[in-house]
Amino acid sequence: MTAISQRQVQKMLQKLSPQQIQMIKLLELPALQLEQRIKQEIEENPVLEEEESADEEQEAKEVSVEEYFAEDDTPSYKYRINNYSKDDEKRPVYISEGVSFHESLIQQLGFKNLGEHDQTLAKYLIGSIDEDGYLRRDLNSIADDIAFSLGIETDEQELEKLLKVIHELEPAGVGARNLQECLLLQLGSIPDHTPEQQMAMKILTNYFDEFTKKHYEKLMSRLGVDEDQFWNAIEEIIRLSPKPGNLYSGGRNEMQPYITPDFILDYQNGMFELSLNGANVPDLKVNRRYVEMIRGMVTRDGKPTNDSDKEAIQFVKNKIDSAKWFISAIKQRHDTLMRTMQAILDYQRDYFIEGDQSKLRPMILKDIADRTGLDVSTISRVVNSKYVQTQFGILPLKQLFSEAMQTDSGEEVSSYEIKNILTECIDQEDKRKPLTDEVLMDILNGKGYRIARRTVAKYREMLGIPVARLRKQI
Repeated sequence: MTAISQRQVQKMLQKLSPQQIQMIKLLELPALQLEQRIKQEIEENPVLEEEESADEEQEAKEVSVEEYFAEDDTPSYKYRINNYSKDDEKRPVYISEGVSFHESLIQQLGFKNLGEHDQTLAKYLIGSIDEDGYLRRDLNSIADDIAFSLGIETDEQELEKLLKVIHELEPAGVGARNLQECLLLQLGSIPDHTPEQQMAMKILTNYFDEFTKKHYEKLMSRLGVDEDQFWNAIEEIIRLSPKPGNLYSGGRNEMQPYITPDFILDYQNGMFELSLNGANVPDLKVNRRYVEMIRGMVTRDGKPTNDSDKEAIQFVKNKIDSAKWFISAIKQRHDTLMRTMQAILDYQRDYFIEGDQSKLRPMILKDIADRTGLDVSTISRVVNSKYVQTQFGILPLKQLFSEAMQTDSGEEVSSYEIKNILTECIDQEDKRKPLTDEVLMDILNGKGYRIARRTVAKYREMLGIPVARLRKQI
């Protein structure tokens, strides 16, 4: 008879609270979407309102929530946020005056270290993207057009690899060939997916037709999830943009700026000044009328005057708590963004002086996480879809990160340097006998860079450069 043994096993499961999930979502939002999210919160919570004047701010200090909720010891500064000084003028910040949607994509393409041949093809692909952000022509037809207009022979496979490079540009979803691909690209650009986002990916990948036809009951049955889980996933999909090109405008338009950078970095007289761009983010405060409303419903000792007032007091208090949490969460978001960007600035100080790419130090998410004491996933969320305005242009933060490679002398160099050498070698190769990955590895090793053939292949693919046999020309 087999003995049955029992033992107790402890497991630690991490479950995020709804407020933690909301905080993560706020952290991920770029400046333009943050403004929209704040407006949404103001519409949904009447207790939350914008600061309108210095006089109103003084009144808000005189009448605070702590007077009426003695058990609440939240500091009063958390009831409002100040994103800019009283002398600042609210105005949208543009990439550059007159920069079009397509020009902004080409500017970003410059960070991809493509060779001249691939740059030409990629620019042609960008020119084929419509104002909504979609590539609606098939790649074979575009290849024929390139051969006719530019005299360059290419094929669907080569253009597909370059299109993947374009898919990495901002706004997320650009260059998609249909709505399904557009939404999947946007979700794919988000790091460290939540369970809701993972389910949203599954819905879009496997059940797109059912989703578009709103067969929700069938979807819930096939996914084996409850109603709350399902609708949380649907909410993630609804937040995405069906037309990513609409984030841009064809010219300078006060109603629709192109990209609003999250950070402003000024450099004058050898000194940096870093600030958050709060031009379009309103200051928030708790509406004092609701606090006074509660005061009228309680006795001197703080007890409700009757049962119906008790329910009303609880409802308003919940709204006040929600408003306070939201104001605090926005402040925490700002603090986290500034802490992260300051660490990036300190790490890449030489680069930010002139914008010389050769001075970009190898930097990965963990480097900044170690400097800030924040989690790597938090740094990833800060970096994703965020921009910094510098004296040499507006840059996506994720372009500042690169892997480290080691030379024979033990010196660490950025992977940008390796990619530049690969690009130069392939641009100068004999197209009748293109360089294989193994030969490229030998060249790099000969220059003192310790690199394996598979790493060469990885960087070549990241640059959108096909294998040697596909580069061969007779």
